Amino acid sequence: MISRRRFLQHALLASSLPLAIQRSLAQTASSFTAPPLLAQTKCTQHVDVFIGTGGHGHTFPGATVPFGMVQLSPDTYNAIWDSSSGYHGGDGSIMGFSHTHLSGTGVGDMLDVLVMPGVGSVQTKPGDPTPAIQLYHSRFDAVHENAAAPRTAPVYGHTPGYRAAFTRADEMAEPGYYRVHLRDRQVTAELTATRRVGLHRYTFPASAHSHLLVDLQHGMQDNPDVPTRIIDSQLKIVGNDTLLGGRRVDEWASGRHIYFAMQVSRPFTRHQLFTTEQPQGSDATQAQSKSIQCALHFDTHAGETIVVKVGISAVSPEGALRNLDSELPGWDFDTTRQAALQAWERELSKIQVQLADERHRRMFYTAMYHSLIVPTLFSDVDGQYRGMDLAIHQLPQGAENYTEFSLWDIYRAEMPLLTLIQPERVPDLANSLIRMAEQSPAGVPVWPLQGHETGCMIGYHSAVVLAEAQAKKFDGIDFAKAWPLWRKRAMDDAYEGLDLYRQQGYVPADKEAESASKTLEYAYDDWAMAQLAKTAGADDDHQRLLARSRNYQHVFDPADNFVKPRLADGQWAAPFDPRAMGHSSQWRDFTESNAWQATFLNQHDIYHYMAMFGSEQAFVDKLDQLFSISSQLPADAPPDIAGMVGQYAHGNEPSHHVSYLYAYAGQPWKTQARVRSLLETMYDDKPDGEAGNDDCGQISAWLILSALGFYPVDPVSGDYVFGSPQVSRALITLQGGRQLLIEAHGNSSRNVYVQSVRLNGRAYPHNWISHATLVQGGHLEFEMGAQPNHAFGSDPAHRPPSFGQTAV
Repeated sequence: MISRRRFLQHALLASSLPLAIQRSLAQTASSFTAPPLLAQTKCTQHVDVFIGTGGHGHTFPGATVPFGMVQLSPDTYNAIWDSSSGYHGGDGSIMGFSHTHLSGTGVGDMLDVLVMPGVGSVQTKPGDPTPAIQLYHSRFDAVHENAAAPRTAPVYGHTPGYRAAFTRADEMAEPGYYRVHLRDRQVTAELTATRRVGLHRYTFPASAHSHLLVDLQHGMQDNPDVPTRIIDSQLKIVGNDTLLGGRRVDEWASGRHIYFAMQVSRPFTRHQLFTTEQPQGSDATQAQSKSIQCALHFDTHAGETIVVKVGISAVSPEGALRNLDSELPGWDFDTTRQAALQAWERELSKIQVQLADERHRRMFYTAMYHSLIVPTLFSDVDGQYRGMDLAIHQLPQGAENYTEFSLWDIYRAEMPLLTLIQPERVPDLANSLIRMAEQSPAGVPVWPLQGHETGCMIGYHSAVVLAEAQAKKFDGIDFAKAWPLWRKRAMDDAYEGLDLYRQQGYVPADKEAESASKTLEYAYDDWAMAQLAKTAGADDDHQRLLARSRNYQHVFDPADNFVKPRLADGQWAAPFDPRAMGHSSQWRDFTESNAWQATFLNQHDIYHYMAMFGSEQAFVDKLDQLFSISSQLPADAPPDIAGMVGQYAHGNEPSHHVSYLYAYAGQPWKTQARVRSLLETMYDDKPDGEAGNDDCGQISAWLILSALGFYPVDPVSGDYVFGSPQVSRALITLQGGRQLLIEAHGNSSRNVYVQSVRLNGRAYPHNWISHATLVQGGHLEFEMGAQPNHAFGSDPAHRPPSFGQTAV
């Protein structure tokens, strides 16, 4: 058994260092000025926006600015899992350029307001993709998207419909800018963006039949044979240079609103309106239908450019026009492109790193780029936004509203990263979630997207985001308003088996799907809720939630040290296979995972949990098995379980903290070796360079924090566990202009083991560090070596705290 201290009144530990030492370190940090890094190029030059667009990364390469409402990007396909972002690097034709895209998700939606340049007769159907893409899609269906499925090189050439063939050599992109040459129509398309406006520049050949097609029917589809489900759409032509319109879409975020205002830099000579692919009269200037398209015609000379501005809004076409007029009153494409690049440079340069080579710099800064795309802005320049009740609301002066919170994914590392490098944005992000909980018929947010609750994934991890912000002492967040809203979910709602969880201490496998995973994730949400209750002064709720946060023990079988599904009568569900997704064909017991991965999902109470294995060494032995056992998965395993090392799955989020658990068992050198191995093997500077879906920046955020040398196993605690820094040097700009210099002396691909740590020149024996200490700034030094130092971090007094207690 493991000896432990008392609970310290069940509070989170801010630090186990004596108060006098804490004050001394803080004083040293406050006077610290980091020496400059060696000369380096701009951070944006190391970003490759095509990383993640191949394989199963599901990212897009188009133009956006940090956290922008607009993501203006090419759409190559829109009807299968690997086109969730609208783009896949293996495709060979482009359908057009739309203004909203999801980044790295496992479900598709968006792709609003498609614009496509054309020369010749107007085509109203996109046409079939190239033969190679069709072959790929058929194999996708046949193998349920196993990573081993063969791919065939695309076949290029003319495609029927308004699609245009292209090759990878025809593309170029950088943060905030995308360009492609469409060979079969000799048109070059360029894209850039502001926060709420997409800017296009099309260079045409000489032709009396040049045109732009605007397609409001285009969007994500369930399959290639079923059109995008449009509830309604409308379009109005104003004069000879402006379009106003919008639509409601019944896809993943069912019933969402999107509106736009479009202006062209020179008058069009004529226009054509189509509804349900039938032309309207030549004098028609407006339409309302489930299927609207519009062609704008131009006579162009060789090399002539037409610039297109498109503002978007969830409020109204007039709101979109105000956004356009406010953010982009002129037509200067190159200046707008440069401003977008500068916006990215400002954010990316908040972490300046020295790494082994350019490949590692590309991976690091591309990961950082992806981590700063979402959540996305969801309010207009005048502060209006569409709430989760679909009504129009007005923000307080200076506030902004956000959407696209993939909470099951991003609570783990993406949100903790933002608390370090985007602290000024955290209150708006948290208050956006609180407003959603106030307004939504579905209650507290789970996976909110553009004014709608998708209900995707399990748990209600918005509670974790709030509890983390509270633990890190962020101001300007209305925690008092939040508490009763989230308490209702925790204590009253019959949500996804949560009532059964409250009654029995676990979710029964014969009553609810994904029961084992739900039990574990509700337990972690209880831990987060307990901290919110404490601050709210709800002492009884605090104690109840603390006790409930240990409900993970009710699905742990000490007979073989596995988390297992359990039936309502208390019996273990059978048959049991730790690689399987569930005990029956009726439904799965685990969420995008199996028993091997779920057994290590505990993030907040590791010392108590470790004791349930019988000893620290038994826990370590089980961890070793996880990484060394066969990687074979059952045939029905979802494609999200990817990036396998044994049964560890780096391509999916439940595994992300697991390599850091060795530190709690006094063997941090195993964490160090494993983390460095994952950094080297799970990422590459290629289109298929991510082990799984980027999931709104979570896969990327793991790389960033781990490369810096620490990771938030339990974000609610406000602590980070040391791993093995990949950087040799990093300079982080913190809130208030403070700086944190991280140095890993002697670092190399061979020297992956931490020998010792110094903080502001003093020996630092702990194998973890608090957020409060990091954000003071200062100098954090790692001494690296080729052999483990078994003394560093192994003493129980120096291990990370868990459940508000230390290891001794």
